[in-house]
Amino acid sequence: QAQLVESGGRLVQTGDSLRLSCVASGRTFSNNAMGWYRQAPGKEREFVASCDWKGGTRRYSDAVKGRFTISRDNAKNTVFLQMNSLEPTDTAIYYCAASRHAAAVALETITTWGQGTQVTVSS
Repeated sequence: QAQLVESGGRLVQTGDSLRLSCVASGRTFSNNAMGWYRQAPGKEREFVASCDWKGGTRRYSDAVKGRFTISRDNAKNTVFLQMNSLEPTDTAIYYCAASRHAAAVALETITTWGQGTQVTVSS
């Protein structure tokens, strides 16, 4: 069974950096667009970043543009989210997601979700 497992979340302070990882197992997602979403307490899950199957066509939400970078290593079946200049508003559970398409990620195209990793940014 295909699985995505996130790691790297922890408690940090405002201005710190973190790198999240998402490792796929059970099958390869090297031909699929991948993305990151997040969900803060009491809020809906929201899009953070995505890239196509080659790691190009990167898209970011306005809230993280210029601070976060998505990348992938298909040889290792891993997707990363480098997060810099973290703010308390970035506090959320971060989820990795795989799309059925090679080029783009949208909620309606996601076939597999990870279990999430908690990121907490203290002020």
